[in-house]
Amino acid sequence: MRILGRLGRGLLWLILVVLVLVLAAVLWLRGTSSPRVSGSVTLPGVSGKVTITRDAWGVPHIRATARDEDAVFALGFVHAQDRAWQLDFQRRVTQGRLSEVLGAPALGQDKFLRTWGFYRAAQSALPALSERSKRMVAAYTAGVNAGFKQGKTAPEFRILGYTPEPWTDVDSIAWSKLMAFDLGGNYEDEVLGARTVKRLGESGLNEIMPPYPKDGTTILSADELPAGTTAQTRAPALAAAPTLPDSTVAALRTHLAAARELGMQAVPGKGSNDWVMAGSRTASGKPILADDPHLSLTSPMLWYLADIQGPTLKSIGASIPGLPAIVIGRNERVAWGVTNVNPDVQDLYIEPQGTKLTERTEIIKVKGAEDVQLVVRESSHGPIISDVGAADVGPRVALKWTALQPGDTTMDAFMGLNYAQNWTEFVGALKSYVGPSQNFVYADVDGNTGYYAPGRVPIRSGWDGSLPVSGDGSREWTGYLPFEQLPHTYNPADGLVVTANNRVTPDAYRFDLANVRNWAEPYRAERITELLTAKAQGWTVDEVRKVQLDTQSLVWEGLKPLLLAARPDGDLSTRALEQLRGWDGNQTVSSVPSLIFEAWLMKLQGMARDELGNETQINSLAVLNQLKSDGDLCQNESVGQGAALTNCAATLTATLKQAVDDLSTRLGSDVSGWSAGKLHTVASNHRAFGNVSALSWLFNHSAPTPGGTNTVNVARPEVGTYRQTHGASYRQIVDLSDPNRSLYVGSLGQSGNPLGSNVSDQQKMWVAGEYLPMSTDAKDWGKTLTLTLEAGK
Repeated sequence: MRILGRLGRGLLWLILVVLVLVLAAVLWLRGTSSPRVSGSVTLPGVSGKVTITRDAWGVPHIRATARDEDAVFALGFVHAQDRAWQLDFQRRVTQGRLSEVLGAPALGQDKFLRTWGFYRAAQSALPALSERSKRMVAAYTAGVNAGFKQGKTAPEFRILGYTPEPWTDVDSIAWSKLMAFDLGGNYEDEVLGARTVKRLGESGLNEIMPPYPKDGTTILSADELPAGTTAQTRAPALAAAPTLPDSTVAALRTHLAAARELGMQAVPGKGSNDWVMAGSRTASGKPILADDPHLSLTSPMLWYLADIQGPTLKSIGASIPGLPAIVIGRNERVAWGVTNVNPDVQDLYIEPQGTKLTERTEIIKVKGAEDVQLVVRESSHGPIISDVGAADVGPRVALKWTALQPGDTTMDAFMGLNYAQNWTEFVGALKSYVGPSQNFVYADVDGNTGYYAPGRVPIRSGWDGSLPVSGDGSREWTGYLPFEQLPHTYNPADGLVVTANNRVTPDAYRFDLANVRNWAEPYRAERITELLTAKAQGWTVDEVRKVQLDTQSLVWEGLKPLLLAARPDGDLSTRALEQLRGWDGNQTVSSVPSLIFEAWLMKLQGMARDELGNETQINSLAVLNQLKSDGDLCQNESVGQGAALTNCAATLTATLKQAVDDLSTRLGSDVSGWSAGKLHTVASNHRAFGNVSALSWLFNHSAPTPGGTNTVNVARPEVGTYRQTHGASYRQIVDLSDPNRSLYVGSLGQSGNPLGSNVSDQQKMWVAGEYLPMSTDAKDWGKTLTLTLEAGK
């Protein structure tokens, strides 16, 4: 017994020693990776004293008295302190250099990135910028590098065993090219369209990708269109497309798969919302502006909240690590928000035999393996994206895209927005905007409101860009829409502008921003408009907040009579259908019907897979159209080992059973216990380690979330997992009667260090619909820590 007692005590001591060693290692890692946030640091690159005061949530409030460049230097410095890994990872994405640190699994992504040439496009953009922008970019670069030199190493660099290279001015432009890919163009639609036409004919396009409804709400009404833009000279609906072999379509889809691995894909209903209300509608008599861009939810989050003030630069809102400006937010006089316009700015050209091509060889370094040579070919239209590195895959398909054209001055536009003091200066800044085209809503402290959709939008004569076309010269761009004739309005008569990626203009607008299938479904725009017009005046910030967080499903409202008419197959389907009969359509975390509805909709959205022979998910509007018309997509010759489906009634029965069988496998047979939050959780996952089981627990962040497909608070569940991977990446509500009463919040936290503070403290607030004070007043910052940057040689 004494021996056992000694062994027991020895084991306890061993466990204690191990715990002490683990704790010491954690404390050491935290100490070597956590940034210095108080005291004083002398740095070359600043011309005078700069203070960086971090508030209770880790948001830096930067104050520079000597020059604006010092404030931007400090922004680069704090980006490097809190998001060094994110900066370097995003840079490697734009450069196509992920394989250097992640190995062969990232090779496909690097080939896609090198072929498209994102970083090359950024290199060509830098010389086109204004002198002010070049100065700001240079100051930001110096700040990032000063942050890199502080001797703190992000855990990711230790795990992967490398040190980030110095930042460059081009790096500060390159990330905007990836944002342009994520938010602009219709490349994926053209690939799907080519597949659809080959399988179903041109008539099948309307079934797979339904046109925007004739009665769907538009951002601008006919009386708000710019002067001289209402003559009817519209392009035909389609242009005959050359047939692409399946092997070529498969090659094109390889790039789409690589983009998805990077979190950049056309997710149905991913969307964004913003709106502005004039003082005639608010309780204060001054405008209220709201914005919530819906993007991929990652760890760390894309956005970094910041308040930067120099002698004349005074802006607060959401920045993106890598960019030297506030992207969404306000200054002392002006506020702005953005959503994606989604114009058609990409075209696929099938190059004829004998087309002159240029070549370049890209060398991709691969960790733990031999270098890979990638031959990239280009035509006069752009890179050949059908090769996928092979010598011959059939027809050469080139990509033409506004973001790859030289002379991109979008950085000038964002710097100008930060400085704009009124509508004239705001519009002047947007003249430099190239892409990705955004719906900018505007408000100022004088009570003015407005809207503009800037960016380069190609003019096509005789074709609409919805399908690949021949590169023989018969289908070329003839210029870009004139800036003055792009959609815009100033102080609209009804005092309200609502955007939700819906169609921008009615048929009366003479130009085609995109083909009729490019727009998001109108559900969110209709719901927001319905809520904001429910009362004519007296709106408060808190009431606007409730609209931003709305989870009522108009998709359910449209589908409800069709779904409830389904014949259940078995007891489980019967009980699930009964849950839906009494549901009001509010998609809360505790809702059982919400989960059943999304699971059923998910199965219905797969009804075109047998026709197209791939994993295509049609959108909810396409589902509604098929069910209302008993459409051909409902027919399926075989469903597993079951009988063929001959109509939509049979499809409703079969898909309901598939959905409830799936839920019972995951959650058990007690239908009453199937609450949405048990499966519908936000997945803010790390881009490199999110799927590495040994590390994901440290870097990933999850929580049950409300909302669903095309609710205002968008939270579409991922097919197969029910996770929410996209959503409101940032929210802001700006009160122009007292800007310091404005609100904002991110989806996760300020820090990218999983061992540090402020990593995920905003996530609980984000889920609960709470906000931080968007204030430049120190009394609103809570407990603070201040770091002073002193000028040095």
